This record gives sequence, C-alpha cells and structure tokens, in this order.
Amino acid sequence: MSVVRTERHDDILVIISDNPPVNALSAAVRQGLEAGIKEGVADDSIAAMVIRCDGKTFFAGADISEFGKPMQEPILPILVDMIEAAGKPVVAAVHGTALGGGCEVALASHYRIAVPSAKFGTPEVKLGILPGAGGTQRLPRVAGVELALEMTAKGTMIPANRARDAGLIDRLAGEDSLEKDAIAFAREISGIRPVPKSSEKPLTHDPAVFEQFRKANARRFRGYEAPEANIACVEKATQTPYEEGVQFERMQFMKLIMGVQSAAQRHIFFAERKASKIDDVPADIKLRPIKRVGVIGAGTMGGGITMNFLSAGIPVTIVEMQQEALDRGTAIMRKNYEATAAKGRITAEQVEQAMGLLKPTLDMNDLAECDLIIEAVYENMDVKKEVFGKLDKIAKPGAILASNTSFLDVNEIAASTSRPEDVLGMHFFSPANVMKLLEVVRGDKTAGDVLATVMALAKKIRKVAVVAGVCHGFIGNRMLEPRQVEAMKLLMEGATPEQIDKVHVDFGMPMGPFQMSDLAGVDIGWHRDPNRIENIRDALCAEERWGQKKKAGWYDYDDKRNPSPSPRVAEIIEEFRKKSGAAQHEVTTEEIIERTLYPMVNEGARILEEGKAQRASDIDVVWIYGYGWPPYRGGPMFWADTEGLKKIVAGLEKHGFKISALLKEKAEKGERFT
Repeated sequence: MSVVRTERHDDILVIISDNPPVNALSAAVRQGLEAGIKEGVADDSIAAMVIRCDGKTFFAGADISEFGKPMQEPILPILVDMIEAAGKPVVAAVHGTALGGGCEVALASHYRIAVPSAKFGTPEVKLGILPGAGGTQRLPRVAGVELALEMTAKGTMIPANRARDAGLIDRLAGEDSLEKDAIAFAREISGIRPVPKSSEKPLTHDPAVFEQFRKANARRFRGYEAPEANIACVEKATQTPYEEGVQFERMQFMKLIMGVQSAAQRHIFFAERKASKIDDVPADIKLRPIKRVGVIGAGTMGGGITMNFLSAGIPVTIVEMQQEALDRGTAIMRKNYEATAAKGRITAEQVEQAMGLLKPTLDMNDLAECDLIIEAVYENMDVKKEVFGKLDKIAKPGAILASNTSFLDVNEIAASTSRPEDVLGMHFFSPANVMKLLEVVRGDKTAGDVLATVMALAKKIRKVAVVAGVCHGFIGNRMLEPRQVEAMKLLMEGATPEQIDKVHVDFGMPMGPFQMSDLAGVDIGWHRDPNRIENIRDALCAEERWGQKKKAGWYDYDDKRNPSPSPRVAEIIEEFRKKSGAAQHEVTTEEIIERTLYPMVNEGARILEEGKAQRASDIDVVWIYGYGWPPYRGGPMFWADTEGLKKIVAGLEKHGFKISALLKEKAEKGERFT
C-alpha cells in the first residue's frame, strides 16, 4: 500500500501521509506528495488542498535510513517548490512536530494550521548542516529574521502559540478536530490565489541584528561551522532575491555535508542510537517491572540520581543514616526543582508532583518494596560491600541492585551478595540530574534481562546509556587517567597548567585537565595527610588549594570564580622540577596533543581489544555526553580516524608509549575504528 493517499471532501483534496513511526520524508513519501499535488492541480473541481499526516506527528524530518545514499527523486527542494507553485492554496495541517524537512514542507505551503500542542523546528544544525530546501530563505520571510536565526542557527524548537504569534502558523485548530478545521480553513481561502514567498523581494532588516546574534551566542557556537553558515543564509535573505538566496543556501549546504564536522555530528547521531543495543541480548527479552526505585545516600550524587526518577514519575525511597543529612538532601532537591520552575521550565505543580513521589527514610528495611536499588555511598570497596551484604537480606527476590561506583570492581561488589546475576553498575555523572550519560556496567554474572531493563529505564529517565565491561574506571575514567598522568609529566618538563589547558580548550573541550581538577576538587581521593607530600597535587592539598571551592587550586580564583595563573603554583611546580631533575624543554601544542589526546585513543583501543566496550562508537558517546568532547570532532575514536591511525601510532611511538595491538593492526591495514 502507498504511504500517501488522497481523499476528496467536495472541492478540497486532502493529501495524507501514513509512514510510521514519524512520517519521515522518505522517497516513497516524497513521491506520494508529488502525485497528490499533481492530482490537485490537474483537477479543475479542486479549489484547495490540505497536507496532513496520520499517526502521532506531522513530518518529523528526513528518513535517516537514506543518509549517505544517492537521493531518489523528487528531492525535497524540488518537491517544496512544486507545493509553493501549485497555483491553488495548499494548507499544511500540523500536529506533533514539524521538524527539518517537515517544517520546510509547512513553510512551502501557503497556509499553516496547527493544534496547540504542535511544535516546529529546523534542528539540522545539530547534524552540522542547515535546512537545504529553501528553509533559510522562507523562514525569515514567513516568521521574521530573529526567529529564523534562533530556529536555524541554534536549532530551537518552538511551540504552536509562539509560532502563531510570529506568523509561522495562521491559526490554531482544536486538538481533536485538526482535519475538520483544516478543511474548513482551506475552503475559506480557496478563492485567494496564493503568492509564493519566493516571488517576494528581499527582506529589509537592520544588519546589526546579525552581529548582535553572533556576539550573544559566541560561546555556544565556538568551534562549530554550521551555525555561522545558517546565520549567513538568513542574512542572505535580507540582501538578495529568493533565487539567489536559495543558490547560496545550496552551496553552503553542500560545503557542510561534505565536511568533517557534519560527518562527525552525524556519526554521533547514529552512535547514540546504536549504544542502546546490547549485542548478545535478544531485543524482545522480557524486562523486569520497575515501579519503585530505592537510592542509598542523599548527598550530591544520591540526590541528583533520585531527581531523574522523580522527574520521570517514578516513586523513590531514599535512605540516609542521619536525619540531618536526609533533611539537607531533600531540601536541596526541592531547591533545584524550584530553581527550574523559576526559569519557567516546569510548573509549581510539577515541583509538588515530583517531591510527592519521594519517600525519605532512615530505615534501610523500607527498601524491601523497591524493584531497583541504587547505592550512592562513599567510593570505598569495603563500605560498598557492607551495603550490598545488607541489601542482599533486605531486597525482594528479582530486585535489581546497582552501584553508582565510578571506578570499583562491580564483580567484587556483586560477590558480596547471594544474587550476583541481579547486580550491575549504574555510573551516573555529576551533576546526576543534569548530565546525560549513564555508564551501565555489566558484571560477569549480570543477567541479560537485568541489563536490558536498566538500558530501557535509562531512556525513560532521559539518559544516554552505554554498556561497559568491568575494568578500573570502565570506559570514560579509564581513558581519562592517561591524559591526566601525561599532563602532570608535562608540567615537570616545562609546560604550565594554563598552557596545557589552553590546548584542550582550543581543541574544543569545555575545560582542560587542571581546570577540570579545580572544578571537581583537587582534594578528591587525597590521602588527607598534609605532612605526606609526594607530588605536586599533595603539595597543593597540604596548603588547602582544593580548587574553586577554596578560591585556590591549580589557579587562583576571584569572587566570581574567574581563574588566573597562580604564582604560588608556579613556585611549587618549580620546586618539584628541581627535586626530580626532569629535563626541561619547550613544550609545543603538538606535543601536548600527542601526549594527552593520543594516549586516550590508545586506551580506547585497549578497551575494545578487551571487550570492555561493545563498539568504538560507544566510546565516542561516552566522551561526548560525559566529558564534553566537542561533537564536531565526533568523539576520540572518530577523531582518531579523521587524524589517521598511522599518524596516531607514529605520535605515540615518538614519545615511547606501548601501542595497543588493535590500534597498530588497524593502522597497518589502513582501517578505521568507526
């Protein structure tokens, strides 16, 4: 059966797409729309047309299965031009989301009607590209320059009421009467000959708006090519006729789609979807029901973890040892929710709904009602084993027991119970209520349905989950360690903290190794003996230079936490250089990259060799969502492929690193990781 059909309602032709799940604009859909428009144009008894979709949404973008393949006709730019040139009014009837190409179909239609819950967006910038079917030229003409910049360069999705206020939609329909209201609207305007937006003159607009927008979003756009290309296209709409603007848009689109950044961003788009798949667990395995979650520990991590479930409507029992700690933890959660409500992101009612699902307690026995229990206590093996020994006696049969450990051996933790098949790691990243990554650590005896249940649950709490095997630091922290080790060695050989950090920030990271240490706390994991000074970090900690929280760490900080190079840190580093007798030399940007980033690739290859990650793209997902690796570089393994694995191996060999066998083999064969 065709994915597009037509229905006559007297003199109105309704063209209906039914291409589940999101009415993606596949070749079959484009061909069906083309046939529908031709049918309406050729039939003199048809006065106007309506384009609508069955299912849960209007066209939600391109068909991702067609990415990287030759495009079948009609291509979208030709199709939308045909809609606009129909000569009879075409009404787009929108529900759900009109995204990307779907938004461009709506823009090419002469009128737009939408249900109040509908949303519009051109998120192509997130794939390193731009709306390539005239979207950057029609959108500013329909809805104004400011909104066009926000939607194209930032990828912002807007609700129907804002779209109506901007002129992007002409009227709102009833939530349950879209087709009826759209047909009535089409009949109402059927006698009006439509004027294509493409025939209009260039917009008149203050050029200063574009520079102001660039300046306001400079930090957000840093390093990315696509936002500037989107801005330039919208700017072109104010300078040239439509046809010239579209030619410029097409040129910019092709330049981006052929570039490394778009390839990297598209790689991450697909990698995120692959990460949710477990290679050796059947996709249809029966999941365990999770109706209530238990969290042990109401500190920073425990509170953040709890908020994820409360926000998803899942009741949580949270346990602490002291009433004061329990009260403080629940108060911080409420404060966080209220701060979100103050920004307009949630309502006061939603704050109360979330907090109403929370059951604070000092009694661990209350966890007996929970289907999943997550331990978020101090990062110490003996403490964790004691907790899991108690849980083994309290938790009901079939309950999943998870540790939020970031480094420790999940198998050893599981062995402290009589049910290791029910145990795994759930490594949330701080702040746990904000960061998207969840490393799901699979123990040697973790049952398939336990792993699948937690991976499915991750989606429900809006996390990007990646399966990791048991090893020190799992995927992310294991790869972070060699970077930190080499950064410290470079200090001893002549580099400064600010020089090393600058190379990482210029690369696209949100911060460098020493800035990250100051943010997290230089004292994390410190032995707490100020008289035992074995390295630079011990010396900093002994002087209570614990990072931003003390206004002093690797950097000095002012009251607004702005960093500046520290003369005292420079003295400490120089003292250790003299003691060590390390040879000094001029450290270059190239050397910093070769010695801090190349070893991460090497460690990633070892993780793959050992089977601790399912696929190279999973490693990239971990680093994008957990550590701020720039998406336009596609993650460390994709970046290594773009650099060239032979180059990576040569750089590692130059500095005396032991090379992963897998990395060496792929380099010799001219293969890629991704």
